[in-house]
Amino acid sequence: MTTTAPISVAETYPHYATAYAGQTASDVLAIKEMRERGWEAFNTLGLPTARRGNEPWKYTNAGPIARESFSHSGLSRAGDPISTLADVQAVAPWQPDWRNLVVVDGAFAPVLSTGNTTGAGIATGLADAVHSEPKLAANVLGQLAPPEEDGFAALNAAFVGDGVGIYVPAGVDAGVVNVIYLTTGRDQPRATHPRTVIAAEPNSRVTVIETFAGPDTRYLTNTVMETSVGEGASVEHYRLLLEGSEAYHVGVSRVVQQKDSSFSSVALSQGAALGRNDFGVTLAGTGAQTMLNGLYLTKGNQHIDNYINIDHAEPYGTSRLFYKGILGRTVSRRVRWQQEAEVDSKPSLLIYADDVKCGHGATAGHIDVDTVFYMRSRGLDLATASRILIQAFAREIIDTVALEPLRDYLDQRFQDAIPSANIALPIGGRS
Repeated sequence: MTTTAPISVAETYPHYATAYAGQTASDVLAIKEMRERGWEAFNTLGLPTARRGNEPWKYTNAGPIARESFSHSGLSRAGDPISTLADVQAVAPWQPDWRNLVVVDGAFAPVLSTGNTTGAGIATGLADAVHSEPKLAANVLGQLAPPEEDGFAALNAAFVGDGVGIYVPAGVDAGVVNVIYLTTGRDQPRATHPRTVIAAEPNSRVTVIETFAGPDTRYLTNTVMETSVGEGASVEHYRLLLEGSEAYHVGVSRVVQQKDSSFSSVALSQGAALGRNDFGVTLAGTGAQTMLNGLYLTKGNQHIDNYINIDHAEPYGTSRLFYKGILGRTVSRRVRWQQEAEVDSKPSLLIYADDVKCGHGATAGHIDVDTVFYMRSRGLDLATASRILIQAFAREIIDTVALEPLRDYLDQRFQDAIPSANIALPIGGRS
């Protein structure tokens, strides 16, 4: 926990103080306690606006978020969503055989969802899930991403109430749970603080898709995901950042794996004026395996920050990290482009044992000129040649998506998003 002097929330962030005081009281004890704990932590931490000496936020300026007076009013009610199913399906992947859970403007919308609490476990709104399965509150909620760790995590905890809870009993294959967080654009600028809590008991299996989408207006999505992967369990995770072009998105994800468990994640970012993906995985049991892949595409003044940490807390674990970016302008943790795109890459290894096999690397560069020349000599114009090369570059990550409908959806989205400029875009990042 970072030790800092308490701040005056009422003076520094009056809109948050007003919104906190005006929240509807929760009848779920775990939610009530989480809010109180989060507000206390936020009063100590505030938001991470100082970048000097603050390594996690060295490359990303949270000042614009801190200065915005976001609204928390007018949230849709569970029984009265302000979006239709067609609205949801237009901005996010959807299959009828998936368990689809929809959260609109921070409120779980059961009439748009197909979640249930049958023999395949629990997949429903967070409050109902925590009430139905005490293990979610006792072992996961606020335990893996404690509010005392980060100002945005604290803010999320202070306003926790809705989101999604997923509980998979031991030995059960829960299939695909498709979680969609949708902001509608009403009451701008709006802030929502959704939380996804996942508990996969020993030898269980589940695939979880998280999609964040919204209009091209100013709003904040401040999200937390906590995932507990039991002994021998397998969790396949996809995180799709498809926010509007003016949105702010801050995501904190924490995963803890037990013995012989498996966790894989593919994070794809294509939206938001400022997007941050703070992803931490702890291999807390021997023989645990994790694979983190990512792909981001930016244009204009978009800013993407992928802050990834993997902690091998126990021996004989294996982890792989592979992120790629297509840049108009971005940061992924110091190479400057003449076209004013920028990528910051800072891989590091902290090793406290001798018998470790590890390696890392990061590269950044333009599309190879000789390759473009070869393709143009075969009759392709510059724009077409560039697009083909960029698509091939992106497909190496997209092809790691095991779900065929999701893979096809993402392949088409990224093809449509590649700018039709008559230049070769810079490409960067492998680690």
